[in-house]
Amino acid sequence: MKKLRQLLCISILILSACNEKKGSSNEVITSDTIHEIENQKEQLSKADQIIYETIEAHGGLLFDVANYSFTFRDKQYHFMNYSDGYTYSSQIKKKDTVIKDIITNGEFERYKNGILQNNTEEEIKKYTGALNSVIYFATLPHKLKDSSVKKKYIEETKIKGKEYDVIEITFNEDGGGQDYDDEFHYWINKNTKKIDYLAYNYQVNNGGVRFRVAYNSREIDGITFQDYVNYEAQLNTPLKDLPKLYENGELKEISKIETENISKNTNTK
Repeated sequence: MKKLRQLLCISILILSACNEKKGSSNEVITSDTIHEIENQKEQLSKADQIIYETIEAHGGLLFDVANYSFTFRDKQYHFMNYSDGYTYSSQIKKKDTVIKDIITNGEFERYKNGILQNNTEEEIKKYTGALNSVIYFATLPHKLKDSSVKKKYIEETKIKGKEYDVIEITFNEDGGGQDYDDEFHYWINKNTKKIDYLAYNYQVNNGGVRFRVAYNSREIDGITFQDYVNYEAQLNTPLKDLPKLYENGELKEISKIETENISKNTNTK
């Protein structure tokens, strides 16, 4: 059963990666597809294989039908994935006003006390980016299977005596979102196949470099959720140098990324 789940997960991810040739990542998976994937596994890049194993370790196919709620920094969030799309939402109460943001298959809406707002393009871009970012990090590594993701194997390394594979993630401009020019590194534990560390540089607001250390890893109905200590490095610091700076105590802790009150919901789609 585990091998079958792994093959199914890999098949979905390959279909996503081959989006230009096959048209859609939501194609039906048949026994012939699984057989084809088995034959193609040896042809995958090392980076692809590692990312596929990492997604499987964190929840695999369960991400594709996930329906969860959680709290992050006083906001209530909800994400639901289904065969033909997704719905993300956040809600917060400010004094007597309840603000709810919803993204359904890329389309954004904002409601105040249940009334749909007429937002400017700049506001839509800002609110969409904020909501997508929270869900992206909360559900890592699920979105790393998207066809816009470019994966590159960097090296093997050790952090605090444990062995890691290092994967670089960048994005195509087409489908890569507002921050497509960001660069990520993921340190994948060679034993558990899970993400213990990640780092990224970003370009907005004059740019910056961040290094995150996972903690409080827990599995909720088959999907792994993790919190992170968030460190800041000097601008233009190469991402590959961050683990050594971390081990030497040369990074500045600036925040904690804590996903709280996680609960699985009943699918309503």
